[in-house]
Parts: sequence; structure tokens; C-alpha cells
Amino acid sequence: MHYHKILRISTQGKSLNNVTTKIESLVAESGVETGICHLFLRHTSASVVIQENADPDVLKDLENFLAKLVPEDAYYIHSAEGSDDMPAHIRTVLTHTSEQIPIARGELLLGTWQGIYIWEHRRRSHSRELVVHITGM
Repeated sequence: MHYHKILRISTQGKSLNNVTTKIESLVAESGVETGICHLFLRHTSASVVIQENADPDVLKDLENFLAKLVPEDAYYIHSAEGSDDMPAHIRTVLTHTSEQIPIARGELLLGTWQGIYIWEHRRRSHSRELVVHITGM
């Protein structure tokens, strides 16, 4: 069995947006009891990541670390879309645009403290497309 949806996620600029409950709802809607949920973000300046969902300080520390690792005030050749665009592309290379999560008994097998996030790397709001493909039985 295959199930496919595209979620449109509105971001508020440089933020980690928790989409776990949206993905859990799609898994339930799919009817798949055992399988895989594949997520693919159709963008090169945002990421999909699995990360801590209990202590918000973890997310702040991740954002601060990546901002220091890939600064916006550095010299980049690509600057046609703004000073935050090339750093956003680099941050996406260092993170992910896809994730796979096992499904058992009709539920995502995330760890106790894990959540699924769309990580917006640009300063302004965007509408991001997350492809959700669920396969199994």
C-alpha cells in the first residue's frame, strides 16, 4: 500500500517548526500498520530534521550553533536572493532534506523525546512543501 500527500508548511523565518502531529495524522489516515514514512522537503534553503521535542533550549542552541558555523555576514559569491540565501543553502547541506521513520502498529516509531521539524534557514516567512510518502501494509 502507498499513501502520498504534500503538506504546505508556513514558516515564520529562521525557526524550527514542529510538524510531528501533522505527520502522525497522515500516518493514521493512511491506514498503514507496518511500514515506512518517508519525508522529503522540496527546498534548498530549509531542512527537515528529527530533534528534541521536550526542552526548547535544545532548539535554540542548535539555531545559535548553526548561525555561528555558517554566518550570514561572510563573503559569498551567490547573493542575488539576499544575504541570508547562500548561508541557508549551506545549512541545508549540513542538515537534511529527507527523513525516513519506521511505522509499527499504525504509529511512527519516534523516540520518547523526538519530534519532526521543518527548519527554516531564511529570515523571512516562506511556504514550504513537504512530501509525505507512506508505504507498508
